[in-house]
Amino acid sequence: MEGENPLFNIIKARFARPPWVFLLLIVTVVTILGLQITKNTSFPIESVTERAGFTGPGGPKTCSGFFTEVQPRKMVKSIIRFGGVGDGKTSNTAAFRRAMEYMESFRQKGGAQLNVPKGRWLTGSFNLTSNFTLFLEDGAVILGSQDPEEWPIIQPLPSYGRGRERLGGRHISLIHGDSLTNVVITGNNGTVDGQGKMWWDLWWNRTLKHTRGHLVELINSNNILISNLTFLNSPFWTVHPVYCSNVVIKDMTILAPLNAPNTDGIDPDSSTNICIEDCYIESGDDLVAVKSGWDQYGITTSLPSVNITIRRVSGTTPTCSGVGIGSEMSGGVRNIVVEDLYIRDSAAGVRIKTDKGRGGYIRNITMRNITMERVKVPIRFSRGANDHPDEKFDPKALPKVQGISIVDVVSVDSRKAPLLLGIEGAPFEDICMKNVRIQGLSSSISWNCEFVSGFSEGVFPVPCLELQKNGSSSRCLYS
Repeated sequence: MEGENPLFNIIKARFARPPWVFLLLIVTVVTILGLQITKNTSFPIESVTERAGFTGPGGPKTCSGFFTEVQPRKMVKSIIRFGGVGDGKTSNTAAFRRAMEYMESFRQKGGAQLNVPKGRWLTGSFNLTSNFTLFLEDGAVILGSQDPEEWPIIQPLPSYGRGRERLGGRHISLIHGDSLTNVVITGNNGTVDGQGKMWWDLWWNRTLKHTRGHLVELINSNNILISNLTFLNSPFWTVHPVYCSNVVIKDMTILAPLNAPNTDGIDPDSSTNICIEDCYIESGDDLVAVKSGWDQYGITTSLPSVNITIRRVSGTTPTCSGVGIGSEMSGGVRNIVVEDLYIRDSAAGVRIKTDKGRGGYIRNITMRNITMERVKVPIRFSRGANDHPDEKFDPKALPKVQGISIVDVVSVDSRKAPLLLGIEGAPFEDICMKNVRIQGLSSSISWNCEFVSGFSEGVFPVPCLELQKNGSSSRCLYS
């Protein structure tokens, strides 16, 4: 995507977002006309969504209340005041770092805001501070440096034990923060372009020495808002809040070429109270992936991902899933709500990913009101990735997967039936599906299920026997 006009990408993404009211109408009409619903059966969804979300006065349901509004910053300055030059060629690494050093002095004095005006601002990585706003004006583009030395090497995360791709340390993210509070990254739809092709080439050519950096990574931080921006061409995962709490990511457009490796859109990781809403994402990997550490390192760190809402997200990924949980989930994942999702032209719609050696758990997951078009495998539970940090992992550390609700799903022009593969010795239990319609399959195609158990109601085509236990979906009551 190098050389393309970022404004073209912004316009493309904005108009590609689906009309949610129309999509939900489709789900409702198809569900009512196509499914027989047993009136006496209740399904425990509201208790989950009420815990995870909020209702905006006079507007759509929102979880944005996870973020506590901050007062206007006392000091506001432009990057130009620190020597910034927005010509797309001059390095502004020193200017951004000088600016952040100055902003740091106001963290206890009413906070500070750094404005980035219209222009193309080339820079290496820089660290944010607390009580701070980074504001990109209309037409502002922050460009990631093409010099790897301007993405310094930092220590691996404790819950991963090493870089995710290579042993040892990892490159820092372009926009980075550690142990921060009250941080806002926003603007008038400005752009952050990681210019990731250099990094993708290193990965493809097998010459990558250290794990690639993220576009934005915040660690051990609280009360974060990321909104109303376009993120392009991340070297690796795009937005990575890890060991964080009370994070809201909304009204974002996130784009990468569909063959760009591991360019996940948003990956909440070992974090609590996370709200992801109203985002459009195109990438070469999962649009959203919930994680919590890798094998023995995640088990030891023991920091779960809890209370995460993913709502009104749309997009496409030809190789991965719209929303995935895992595969790195060794610290545990619970109380996740995914709703009003629209996925098109993708390898999978919603996916649970884990493996022997992961340990941890995935429980109390609700996915509902999902529309898919031309998705290869609409619902997929995966195992056996054989992807471990080192030989010290314990193959006897089996994950526990229990309490997965998938409700009100329409998939049109589907390619394959759902694929639900649990783990021998650790079956996935209490899998509940209600009002699920997979259209476009040949009559000879059947579900593929192994080591799973649960209940189903109003599902077409008829699901596998493992989801037809005696009883009803009302038995799926999650703690």
